Parts: sequence; structure tokens; C-alpha cells
Amino acid sequence: MNYQDGIDQTLLIKEDERIYGDRNKGKLARKCKRYRLIDVFAGAGGMTLGFSKMCGHAFEPVWANDFNAYCVETYNRNFGYHCVAGDIVDILKDPSTVIPEADVVIGGPPCQGFSLLNKNREGDPRKQLWRPFLEVVERSKASVFVMENVPQLLGSFEHGEIIGTAESMGFKCWSEKLTAADYGVPQKRRRAFIVGCRHMDPALIFPPKKTHYDPGNGNFQKSFPQIGNIGHIPGAARWRTVRDAIADLPKPEGTEIRAENSPLDLHFGRSPTPKSMARYSAIPEEGMNRFDLQKRAPELTPACWIRKKSGGTDLFGRLWWNRPAFTIRTEFFKPEKGRYLHPVQHRPITHREAARLQSFPDEFRFTGSKIQIARQIGNAVPPLLAARVADVVYLLLTMKEKRND
Repeated sequence: MNYQDGIDQTLLIKEDERIYGDRNKGKLARKCKRYRLIDVFAGAGGMTLGFSKMCGHAFEPVWANDFNAYCVETYNRNFGYHCVAGDIVDILKDPSTVIPEADVVIGGPPCQGFSLLNKNREGDPRKQLWRPFLEVVERSKASVFVMENVPQLLGSFEHGEIIGTAESMGFKCWSEKLTAADYGVPQKRRRAFIVGCRHMDPALIFPPKKTHYDPGNGNFQKSFPQIGNIGHIPGAARWRTVRDAIADLPKPEGTEIRAENSPLDLHFGRSPTPKSMARYSAIPEEGMNRFDLQKRAPELTPACWIRKKSGGTDLFGRLWWNRPAFTIRTEFFKPEKGRYLHPVQHRPITHREAARLQSFPDEFRFTGSKIQIARQIGNAVPPLLAARVADVVYLLLTMKEKRND
């Protein structure tokens, strides 16, 4: 099969521009057809949020799964009660399981098997969880799948296995690393995406056009008049910053989740020790980190940091107001784990601030303990990044409709 048969490049470009315009004007929400969506390894539903509510409501979630019961509760609270808790391998083995038909299957098989933070990643069984993902794709008869993972997946042996298996199922595949800040997320998180499509080559229209640009890129600034020709949408905005995301929030109060339906429900602090407060105060300027702490207050610096002469430049680091955040991980409330100190206040960022830096809207409701919610936030695909991928998936599916007319 020639996946490019009948595909007019000019038509693709025009259709791409129309979909971006319709989404920005809210017109996609008024489309008659909504494509059916399944989310495997859904977590709290960051990808579903991007596809179903941040892409003009063009996708309707019909089934989802996650192993973590807290994630399932959060997902169901926000999208309806169709997320199933449990091990996907066991669920697929159960003869009573019915996977509904869908147009698209999305998901991020657990990435710890590929992560550089996993010292035992060789032979990690979590590297093989893409197999049940593709089984769901096959059983749902989906035309398109989107798999998300850590950047280290691309170029690995398993990456080759995934592409080979998907192609044997009749899919043509595209894969690349995307930076969340290029799509409106106030965070420089990088993620790998693999997109498979049965009816055309997704490489014809992927990656999504960037909606935001790095204002510090001098070469980009010089070519700004030609912005539409270098991978960005016309009129792209500058990267969103920490200031854009959290500057309007007041100082946090208390140390517990608040029972109120407002952005302040997750905007609570911690109870730092006097030594922790002294460390925060010793590095008051934006961008400082553990090396600055050692220079300014060696008596407050842990011995293990003093012995470690290189690496870890973001540990115990302060965010910059006018830059995107670094990757928000699951323990963002611990400054010793990364660059998670507020730009000016002597504290780590709150759960609400982390959720905003991940591009979750304030109305999204998380459930569970403080630690469980932090994991849901840190493990999520930034919804805005997912939404821009969804724009192009929508284009793939509308082109299929046009070919079938």
C-alpha cells in the first residue's frame, strides 16, 4: 500500500491551517463528528484532557485504564466513569473484557524502564508494556495510535520493536521528541512520541506546528517574518514562563489540601526545618543552586553534595521568573530533587503551582493524598502538549474521511 496515494500536499497544508484556526475560534467543539478515544496507562488523564477538552472537544473518551486506583478516581471524576483499574495484562487476559471500538488509542506505557534515573533499566519488564498497548490498538480497530514516553525510548532496541510490530499490523509510523514549551506549556519538558496511522503516512503532517518560540534564540528572531515556514504557526507567541503561570497566586497557606473548589485547594505549603529555611535564605537569587549554597554557606551544605563535585546543577535550584520551568517530576515539593524553589519566596513550589506548570487548568480536580496527587501531576503528559498532538491526529482522521467521500 502506498500511504501517499491520493494525498495532495497543498490540501494537507490548507486543512492543517483550517484546523488550527477552527480550534482557536472554538469551532471544533461544534463539529458533528467526535472521534472515539481510548487512553491506556492513562494516569490522571493529562493526555485525555488535551485530546478531549483542549482540542475543541474533537475527541470523545470511551474507555481508559490505569493500574493506580488514585489515578483512576481522578480520571473518572473529570471524564466520566469509564476508566478501569487494574493491570492491563490481566484485563486483556480476562475473557469478559470488551475493548470498545475507537478511532484513536493514546497512552504512555510506564517509562521507568527507559529513564536515565533507573539504574537497573537493562532487562526491566516495564520496557515491554508497549505490547498490551498495541493489543488494545488492534482490539479496538483504531485507525491511529499515539504512544508517549521518555526521550530515551527513541533509538532504543524497544523502539525498533515497536515500529516493526506496528508496521506488521498495517501502520505507518512517525516518531520524534517534542519540547513542551514549544506548544504553550511553561516548562521545558521533552517527551518522545510515536504516532501510527493505518490510512496515510503521519510523517506527511507531523510534528505539530509549534505555537510558541524561544525568545532567547537570536537566529529565530531574525527569521520571525518567515515564522510560518520554519515549523511554527503564523503569529507564534513567545515561550510561556513561570511568571505567566503562577505569579497571580498568593502566598500559600497551611500544609494540607483545602476542601474548597478553587485554585487554592492545592496551594499549600510545607513545614520546613530551621536548617531548611536557612538554606533557602542563603540562595535568594533566581537561578541559584546547590553550588551557590556551598559557596555562600558551606556549613549548611550536605556533605554528600560537597563530595559530588559535578553534575546535578539543578538540585536545590531556584526557578527563574522569566523562563519556563524545568521538568516537573513527582517529587517537585522536595527542592533537593531538582530546580523546584520558588523564584523569590523561600519555599518549594506548591502542588497548584506544579499543576499550572504542567498546564493543568485550575478546574481540573485531583483526588488522593498529597503524595498521590504529586505523582499524578509529575507523571502526566502536559495537557497542552497533548492537545497540539491531537490537532494533527484530528487532521489525519479528517483526511481519511475526505478520502472515503
